[in-house]
Amino acid sequence: MVKRETISLDINFKRKRSVKNSILHFSLFTFHSSLFAFLFSLFTLHSATAQQLQNYIQEAEQNNPELRALEYRYELTAEKAEEVDALPDTELSAGYFVSEPETRTGPQKARFSVRQMLPWFGTITARKNYAGAMADAEYAEVAIARRKLALSVAQSFYRLYALQARQQVLEENVELLDTYHELALTSLEVGSASAVDVLRLQMRQNDLAQQAQTLEQDYESENVQFEKLLNRKDSQPLLIPDSLALPEEDFSEEKISEVHPELLKFQEMYGSVTEAEKVNKKEALPKIGLGVDYVSVAERVDMDFSDNGKDILMPIISVSIPIFSSKYKSVTRQNELRQQEIMAQKENKRLKLETMLKEAVNMRNSAKITAATYLKNIEQANDAEEILVKNYETGTMDFNDVLEIQEMQLKFQLGFIEAVKNYYLQAAMVNYLSR
Repeated sequence: MVKRETISLDINFKRKRSVKNSILHFSLFTFHSSLFAFLFSLFTLHSATAQQLQNYIQEAEQNNPELRALEYRYELTAEKAEEVDALPDTELSAGYFVSEPETRTGPQKARFSVRQMLPWFGTITARKNYAGAMADAEYAEVAIARRKLALSVAQSFYRLYALQARQQVLEENVELLDTYHELALTSLEVGSASAVDVLRLQMRQNDLAQQAQTLEQDYESENVQFEKLLNRKDSQPLLIPDSLALPEEDFSEEKISEVHPELLKFQEMYGSVTEAEKVNKKEALPKIGLGVDYVSVAERVDMDFSDNGKDILMPIISVSIPIFSSKYKSVTRQNELRQQEIMAQKENKRLKLETMLKEAVNMRNSAKITAATYLKNIEQANDAEEILVKNYETGTMDFNDVLEIQEMQLKFQLGFIEAVKNYYLQAAMVNYLSR
């Protein structure tokens, strides 16, 4: 059995019992006028519920391994900016003359050289900017993953609410059928009911018991999924609301934000290609090399003159000119095509997001209308049940009508819960797409 706690919102679907004239009596499963006033006055999600959901989202963000991996990848990419902020390796060389070349000042013994190539001015800055642009693109992936995780947690939270609420409704219906069953037995004793009525009630009880067991399994399965999203190290009771009310108005702008991460990602990718082209243009410019050669010279023993055995020191400057520049032109063309591809992908993604948003808004509004319809049907079904109660008091109660009304009530109650769940599932999707 899954341990869970609930946040009570004071009013829920409850059926009451009373005793009249020493006969087991029953009360209606009805929404009293105070209940309807409560449902229609709660136009926003209870603050405690909203805060609890936000706490779950934050917990999931802290514990999610996929999100941490993306954050590490972003940090890794950002670190590459330090990698490119460096000159090419300095070349050091040394050589010993096996056959010593003879010069006027003496034979050369050894040669030592130092070389340093320098990229054209601004090349290193361009590389750093490109690395930073790549890091920004990776961070967009982190933002997308964080949003999707929050959406998954919220939707699982609302599914848990619906499963719990359906369990509660079934439990109350089972209790009501117990009362009906006792009444049917009493009526059977006085001859105002048949054994078939009792059997029908028993079969209905069995059916509800089976549905309750199935719902318990569904709840446990969804609870496991929710715990995986939170990635908790130890199991803790979940705080799920008893009821959720629908807001009178929806305050979402209901349009795709220009800074939505799924669009911002393409903007960052476009920027990274722009920076890559700047690097390409710098790479196509000449490179300058600076160095010095030092040659050790031995003294001549057959002569005595000034500068005898004087070592040689020779500064060197070199220029690397990319004469064959076709590869740089090709890279430029590739970058242009890549930018066009990115813009096409961005527009395609925008169209998909707009379609998803429109569908989510329509389904959210439809769920709200459906919920209102179920409330009206529940009220009318309760009125019909009141009439049956009055008939019972006069001894003319028809248990077939009782079961029919009870089944209708259950259908409407479960339908209302499903509509509320669908509303919040789609509201979470709208929130994901429009903020």
